[in-house]
Amino acid sequence: MSPIRCLRSRTAIPRIRNSTSRPRFVAFRHSPVPRTYATTNVPEDIYDVVIVGGGPAGLSLATSLRSSSVASRLRVALIEGLDLDAGRRWKPSSDNYSNRVSSLTPGSVGFLNDWALMREDIGVWKHVQRNRVQAYHGMQVWDGVSGSRIEFNWGAENPSTIAYMTENVNLVHGLLSRLEELGGAQPIDNTRVEGISFGEDHGTLDLRTWPVVQITGGRKLAARLLVGADGANSPVRAFAGIESRGWDYGRHGVVATVEIEEISGAERTAYQRFLPTGPIALLPLPGNFATLVWSTTPEIAAQLKKLSSVDFVAMVNGAFRLSHVDIAYMAKMDAAISEEYQWRQSVTPFERAGVPSTILGVQENSISSFPLRMRHADSYISERVALVGDAAHTIHPLAGQGLNQGIGDVQSLIKTLETAVQTGQDIGSTLSLEPYYSGQYLKNSMMIGVVDKLHKLYGTASPPVVAVRSLGLRAVNAMEGLKSMIMKQAAGER
Repeated sequence: MSPIRCLRSRTAIPRIRNSTSRPRFVAFRHSPVPRTYATTNVPEDIYDVVIVGGGPAGLSLATSLRSSSVASRLRVALIEGLDLDAGRRWKPSSDNYSNRVSSLTPGSVGFLNDWALMREDIGVWKHVQRNRVQAYHGMQVWDGVSGSRIEFNWGAENPSTIAYMTENVNLVHGLLSRLEELGGAQPIDNTRVEGISFGEDHGTLDLRTWPVVQITGGRKLAARLLVGADGANSPVRAFAGIESRGWDYGRHGVVATVEIEEISGAERTAYQRFLPTGPIALLPLPGNFATLVWSTTPEIAAQLKKLSSVDFVAMVNGAFRLSHVDIAYMAKMDAAISEEYQWRQSVTPFERAGVPSTILGVQENSISSFPLRMRHADSYISERVALVGDAAHTIHPLAGQGLNQGIGDVQSLIKTLETAVQTGQDIGSTLSLEPYYSGQYLKNSMMIGVVDKLHKLYGTASPPVVAVRSLGLRAVNAMEGLKSMIMKQAAGER
């Protein structure tokens, strides 16, 4: 399909036929009148970009498109199956935190707060409730079998933030607020995608190469570019025929919001211990709260969810203080775990400065679990289709990089689309989208591979493996330059 240039959007529009003459191409000159397809008798609504998925990745893309001085004239629609009003009207309680929490690197926050490419403020971060965001400046990671550890801390001379902990709903609220402030994009929520197919040749308008999304109620949206931000089971990816490969870990992630002992000082630290059944992490939230992420076997996960709050707290405190043998024993108990923990803790030596504050309680109804898996799509693009976030890749949560990878996808895709608009390319062609794929795929693949290998390396109590990994951990901990490089990479510094 040959492109028709329109200086208002600088992208290709569908081929339009004149019934009384041979097909021809017309170059449209700039006009203050917004582009319209009202003269074409077709059943589809025509959009430059249709985003399927209204989570953080999809909303970040929609907001970035509306914020860009280059791409803001593109017509954008966002389709979400859930009710977005819940995010708009979010009014949290000061003593209650969601268990769906993400770790945002300074690089990700910088993108949301400052348009690094165009030096324009997209204004998302100012809509996020900052009193519910917790920065942390240090991280303690240790082997649950040998006790070898590595300490990440920028130090007093460079008090940089390693990451920011925020509830997903807080970020969604900020994105929706900014999107509403900008205007122009059309969020369509409470709506299911019932099918995706190619369009038809309507005589005056040829949409045979355009994806057409049919949603609840029979409405159809034709997309110059269809973006899948619709999760691991992406219908957009299925429509594009892109395979996603990987495996299940045979582990479940148990999450909960917990209350901890009062912490002195402004700086906070994150803690992660690698047990043979999977890592357990405690990440700080504002006040005396923290979020728990415990990767473990499905059997232990099911048992944890059945426990009373007192026994659950004892299990979590034990997971940071007792030997992996003691933890495995307690995980088989149905009751009286608190008493068992008190006795075992009293006879087990541990370094108090190297473990998190004692957990005092667990927030009601905050304990839940989900299966852990790794998936990576063969490609992030096809003709008129791009994938971002979990639609393109899923990663083990031990490094807290899932949402950061999704935001990285959005940042790269926006740069690619701006280039296409500026140079008059068709934003949906694979040629235009290739820089996004080539820029992100290797980067994400490397991160996924490193995290996958860490999970496997620490998922065993075999003495030879424990000896080698402990030696490596101690060696890295002694190399300040290497640790600084690792922290900069993890923080998303370019």
